[in-house]
Amino acid sequence: MAALDGLPPLRDVINRHGLDARKALGQNFLLDLNLTQKIARTAGPLDGVTVFEVGPGPGGLTRAILALGAKKVVAIERDPRCLPALQEISDHYPGRLSVIEGDALKINFAALAAEPPIRIIANLPYNVGTQLLLNWLLPSAWPPFWQSMTLMFQKEVGQRIVARADDNHYGRLGVICGWRTEAHMAFDVPPQAFTPPPKVTSTVVHMTPRAHPQECDVSKLETVTQAAFGQRRKMLRQSLKSIGGEALLARAGIDPQRRAETLSIDEFVTIADHLADGGRTNSITSPSATTFESDIAKDLDHS
Repeated sequence: MAALDGLPPLRDVINRHGLDARKALGQNFLLDLNLTQKIARTAGPLDGVTVFEVGPGPGGLTRAILALGAKKVVAIERDPRCLPALQEISDHYPGRLSVIEGDALKINFAALAAEPPIRIIANLPYNVGTQLLLNWLLPSAWPPFWQSMTLMFQKEVGQRIVARADDNHYGRLGVICGWRTEAHMAFDVPPQAFTPPPKVTSTVVHMTPRAHPQECDVSKLETVTQAAFGQRRKMLRQSLKSIGGEALLARAGIDPQRRAETLSIDEFVTIADHLADGGRTNSITSPSATTFESDIAKDLDHS
């Protein structure tokens, strides 16, 4: 990368600015510049594209995105220690890097999307990655502001994102992601590529929005998947009892003896549609993205 952009090696940048990765911020710096270029390339041609990046840290992925021709990068960084290193990149690419200091969970990304096309490319902090993904997947308006997302997660989360019926990794996250996007795992990244090395393998997932996903009330789909996968080993007639049980399943044309992991995404959407048409929803509160992410984390722990 130094030969491409003339900037110092990342390890030198980290040492010069005293950027030790902090666990509390979910930081694991990716120093392998061949890998950062590979991540950026996975997003496709970047000429004329505005890229949103979360958690750039010392800027390894940022540099790859800019070197590969992105028109502009809007980087959200919570750690003020990283700002001087990012400023050096901004100085090297005048007018092409905008850094916002702040918490990405509190950022209105759609309001920043003034220069489409927009792609999101990020080595997401592990501690907020799934929640950010859900924030980008669950707006009421669709298609979204982004053209694609190329994101790094711990591998188990990536497997959940792309999983479909009868896959051991299939759950609420797979339903939501599969309903609104086409997603695939691009490649794995070993722990030793990071500083400090995490305890798990990471994976890069590339997602594009479905232009016309089957119509469905997001809150109803969340309610159905929460109930179904909350008791995933039970038959649907039992796991969905609190939201209509066998009567709901009869309206949807679904065998009540099936279990959640056998249903296709379209079948979950069908159940949600019939819940909206007369299911008992007055006592059901649809979770926020934050609650939904917490529930998914529990699902990962107990599957």
